[in-house]
Amino acid sequence: MSLEKYRKKRNFTRTPEPEGEATETNRCIYVIQEHHASHLHWDLRLEANGVLKSWALPKDPPREVGVRRLAVPFEDHPIEYADFEGKIAEGQYGTGQVTIWDRGTYEPVFFGDDKIVVNIDGNKLKGKYCLIKSKFQGRDGWLLFKMKQ
Repeated sequence: MSLEKYRKKRNFTRTPEPEGEATETNRCIYVIQEHHASHLHWDLRLEANGVLKSWALPKDPPREVGVRRLAVPFEDHPIEYADFEGKIAEGQYGTGQVTIWDRGTYEPVFFGDDKIVVNIDGNKLKGKYCLIKSKFQGRDGWLLFKMKQ
């Protein structure tokens, strides 16, 4: 996978974010970062094909079955981003404070183009979760929800 979109949006002389490389680790890293940007949101990241696949959640991640959250996909991030915490400087893409909200690993159950099912083993989130592609207000998006075991 390419990190071209990620790199084009950032000036690495002005941001503490890692430039990184696409690197396969086969660890199935899972992380959610709380991001105090122009709007508070949570960034869900799942390691796949050497990068972190990324979705922005406008509301806090669901912990209970039956709660659904919009998940807006955005550019892949380097694996090193899983450890990133810090302040992205004013005027830079994603300006604001980033902290790790939850982290751990996941076991893939199904990883397709329109649907992803994973067993998350994080500090806060645990259990089977589904990301499913859907149309939301005319835009492509995903829904994230916790599944019954």
